[in-house]
Amino acid sequence: MKKFILFALCASLSLGASAAKKTAKKKKGKEPVEVVDTVCVDTFSYYFGRANSNGLKMYLAQRMGIDTTYVADFLKGFEQTTLSEADKREKARLAGIEIRQQVEEQVYPGASKQVNDSTDILNKTLFVKGFLDGFSGTNTNIQMDSIQTLVKKQMEYYHKVNMEKKFGANRIEGEEFLKANAKKDSIKTTPSGLQYKVLTQGTGEVPTKESKVKVNYEGHLINGTEFDSSYKRGKPVTFPVSGVIPGWTEALCMMPVGSKWMLYVPQELAYKDREQAKIPPFSCLIFTVELLEIEKEGSK
Repeated sequence: MKKFILFALCASLSLGASAAKKTAKKKKGKEPVEVVDTVCVDTFSYYFGRANSNGLKMYLAQRMGIDTTYVADFLKGFEQTTLSEADKREKARLAGIEIRQQVEEQVYPGASKQVNDSTDILNKTLFVKGFLDGFSGTNTNIQMDSIQTLVKKQMEYYHKVNMEKKFGANRIEGEEFLKANAKKDSIKTTPSGLQYKVLTQGTGEVPTKESKVKVNYEGHLINGTEFDSSYKRGKPVTFPVSGVIPGWTEALCMMPVGSKWMLYVPQELAYKDREQAKIPPFSCLIFTVELLEIEKEGSK
């Protein structure tokens, strides 16, 4: 049985004339004295209970789906303080009906939406049967670990297909951009596919993956849209070299302090199929990165 929520507050009680406020007669030169009638605890308890029943029929109909023509049956159950074995079986059966409704109306649509933003991608009959068999322990030859592995891999596949369908154009545009960009004389390409252009070559120390660095930067999409800039915020940023996207980590481990490079980062070395703030999935990114210093332990 779902938890019944109180429908009335003590402040809303109406206990009749016996609980009404009365004001004593004014005495010359003094403020009126307020007197409150009281009722005994038993009377108060009864009326307090009645006040909290307000709205119950609406709750039963709207929240629990109970036909109010069966109020007599509800009252019979309400007055029954113990459950017989038959009552317990009936309670379990009613719970099964309720869970079945939840599976069909909430669990199944939610699962389908996870797969493909749709409520009809899965076979509903087989989904419900699988749910039932899983709970009842039918077909124990199939181990839960194997089932979860299969579901995880298939969900990853559906996700990949869906993201490609929605944002695959970004990936293709990025690949075409990098292919053309690689032909320019000033552009260097690493085995990973990262491209960079040296604007200023510093002469300082080169960071490692374990280093913490301070940089100024700005980032653009290949269409020129700026999505971030520490220059505009007026403050450099400090972070671990290993704590950024792979394209940045690779570039920083090649840049001497004092360098300023242009980075052309393929989507697979950036955020891949993840949407990141103003960056759409599968986006090739262009950064101007200025390595200011390597922060030493204990420095501010």
